[in-house]
Amino acid sequence: MDEAVQEAKLLRQVNALIVAHLRGQSLGQAAAAVAAATMTPLSAADSVPANHLLRLVAKGLAAERGGAASAFDSAGFGGVVPPLGSGAVDFSVQDVRGSSKSFPKHEAKHVSDHKNIARCARFSPDGKYFATGSADTSIKFFEVAKIKQTMVGDSKDGSARPVIRTFYDHMQPINDLDFHPESPILISASKDNTIKFFDFSKTNARKAFRVIQDTHNVRSVCFHPCGDYLLAGTDHPVAHLYDVNTFTCYLSANPQDSGSPINQVRYSCTGSLYVTASKDGSLRIWDGVSAECVRPIIGAHGSAEATSAVFTKDERYLLSCGKDSSVKLWEVGTGRLVKQYAGAVRRQFRCQAVFNETEEFVLSVDEQNNEVVVWDALTAEKVARLPPGGTGAPRWLDHSPVEPAFVTCGNDRSIRFWKQTV
Repeated sequence: MDEAVQEAKLLRQVNALIVAHLRGQSLGQAAAAVAAATMTPLSAADSVPANHLLRLVAKGLAAERGGAASAFDSAGFGGVVPPLGSGAVDFSVQDVRGSSKSFPKHEAKHVSDHKNIARCARFSPDGKYFATGSADTSIKFFEVAKIKQTMVGDSKDGSARPVIRTFYDHMQPINDLDFHPESPILISASKDNTIKFFDFSKTNARKAFRVIQDTHNVRSVCFHPCGDYLLAGTDHPVAHLYDVNTFTCYLSANPQDSGSPINQVRYSCTGSLYVTASKDGSLRIWDGVSAECVRPIIGAHGSAEATSAVFTKDERYLLSCGKDSSVKLWEVGTGRLVKQYAGAVRRQFRCQAVFNETEEFVLSVDEQNNEVVVWDALTAEKVARLPPGGTGAPRWLDHSPVEPAFVTCGNDRSIRFWKQTV
């Protein structure tokens, strides 16, 4: 009897998860139909966090693969993915005039220089590290705690060196970087048509321990949240999906009508979706399992290049940036333009637009004034302009996923770490 009762309870929970998932995907009629057919009160789905069903399925699939250890399993490095749903900004609110938040004061620390233009930066999922890549073909690897140590008061502690090490193993400039979600692995994408894997747990390692040789200039890379696959955006118009254990490459059987190189690829938090931002100004949203294009947004940035795209934590919206000097927020379910963040010039470089760790603010760069520009994410009003302190425009900006801190790098070869002042 107890087993039957537990099974009935579990079935009710599953039904509530399905209804909540459908409502979260803006499929209200389908949610109502399932609720009616299964006698599930709609109120039962109200307390279910956004995308909870997807996260449970992802964990279940990972557990099912279980026994066989991945080549990247490593004890002691716990990947931290920001929680979904809780505290998410509700971008569907219409009347938000006069409610902009103040962006907290930040202080900047010049932490290092490359020998040529600093082209990209990326934080680790737990926010403990970040790395930068340069046109000088090097990758610098930093520890956030050590940078903070140098920023306390008038600390002159020479032992706190924020650059843990520098990797040298590419023949051409670095385009993008990413961290494995669970293991101490950093990957890099380069103009030399390669993706290289670096083990940063080994203090003496300076060279890659594995290499994927692509057929094109690799512009962008992104690990799947499970860590078993990675996406590569290249000069080829279709994203390349690689199995990280076998290096088998897969291409979508539904490539859409694009002949344009891909500037950036990014997975959503659960891996259920991924996005490509292309040089032809278009965005395309893809199913993370079938690799089918589920939402093309053609001409998202007119005829100007789309340079970056990133999902919100609840996967309902997409933030994009382009060389038309615009940052835009799109509804994933419909492809509808929801908000536009204006007032910063970006026409020359492959600049980024990112959320802060709470998604309350949007940050990007202004090439014309050499500034970091901050908008209230909900009202789309500019709330701060931060001079970078260098001599050239910042080209890339990445925000910590876990705290109010970000990094900028750019044409003056410098790397600056920003953190909120107390």
